[in-house]
Amino acid sequence: MSITVVGSVAFDTVETPAGRNDEGLGGAATFFSLAASNFAPVNLVGVVGEDFPDRHVALLESKGINLEGLERAPGRTFRWTGKYHENMNDRDTIETQLNVFEHFHPKLPESAKDAPFLFLGNIHPSLQLEVLEQAHPRFTGLDTMNLWINIALDDLKQVLKRVDVLIINDSEVALLTGETNLVKGAREIKKLGPRIVVVKKGEHGCLLFSESGIFSAPAYPLEEVVDPTGAGDTFAGGFIGHLAKSEKPDDAALRRAVVYGSVAASFTCEKFGPDRLSEITRADIDKRFAEFQRLASF
Repeated sequence: MSITVVGSVAFDTVETPAGRNDEGLGGAATFFSLAASNFAPVNLVGVVGEDFPDRHVALLESKGINLEGLERAPGRTFRWTGKYHENMNDRDTIETQLNVFEHFHPKLPESAKDAPFLFLGNIHPSLQLEVLEQAHPRFTGLDTMNLWINIALDDLKQVLKRVDVLIINDSEVALLTGETNLVKGAREIKKLGPRIVVVKKGEHGCLLFSESGIFSAPAYPLEEVVDPTGAGDTFAGGFIGHLAKSEKPDDAALRRAVVYGSVAASFTCEKFGPDRLSEITRADIDKRFAEFQRLASF
């Protein structure tokens, strides 16, 4: 089954202890699409400027990603600059230039409207509501962030009423619900609408709260992390991608989707931006999935 993702396509300038990458390809929709395309056809809906190079378009198209919904607007592409600390769990945003993204209103082509799976990337909740008015999915996933929780909570709550799964990190759970205990926090989020909550904990793995209980998975262990930018969006791509491939998001599929998400994210961290993610195939993902199974078995 096909997937539609709506989110940012950007240029990222990133500094980590491993080095620096200036104006590399980035954006939530980019990482999501590259990961999810290993599992199912993907429709990417976003906006770029006149400065977006053809080589990036060619890369996305080479993965079979449908770019009919990628708008090219007058002006410059969205840019983000960040610096990571030594432990890689903390980062500072140095600069954000919204550029063409500031006035973006998603326009879904017909193929994107009818996709059975929809993922609302990390954009303003009012834009996510615009997407929901255009699309007709069977299953909807959502990402958000602390900024929207702080400044657009009412709109975010309207979105939460209409999605199946929220993918969120542990600090955002506390901000959204006031609960520092993740079990209690997930329960409160479910009251807002989503029947499934996935809580990301970085290098400490993630927790899945579904209708049948709780599932915990570690992060795939890496000897060296070069750049974790986009790992969360890659996780979402692997997660939703597997659900779209399995077609039936039951509990077994959800648990496997968590592991596939973790595995996909591990590749992203091995090089700057999506460089490593763009190299891999489904066979690479399946091989690491099998390694993950051996790691977690007892």
